[in-house]
Amino acid sequence: MVVGILQIELRIEWSESLKDKRRVLSSLKDRLHREHQVSVAEVGQLEDHRVAVLGIAMASNSAAYCRSVLDRIVDKLRRTRDCVLSDHQVQVLTGW
Repeated sequence: MVVGILQIELRIEWSESLKDKRRVLSSLKDRLHREHQVSVAEVGQLEDHRVAVLGIAMASNSAAYCRSVLDRIVDKLRRTRDCVLSDHQVQVLTGW
């Protein structure tokens, strides 16, 4: 079993409230889950209305496939216009 983990930091400079932030994140989380079959959760900076930290995880039987999906997600986030990808980390864990 292979588990891929992606942690991203997003900046939402135009956001004026937590409500603005949640609207962007809700749409983004739903889209990533639907298009890539990954789990997405907000894991940090919960009270800052201009910064979000998301954790994205997926399970697979191939490390190469896992890395490929996570790399596509990073590329997609770089092109997103509602927020700016300011940092990311990828880790692929392999079992037996």
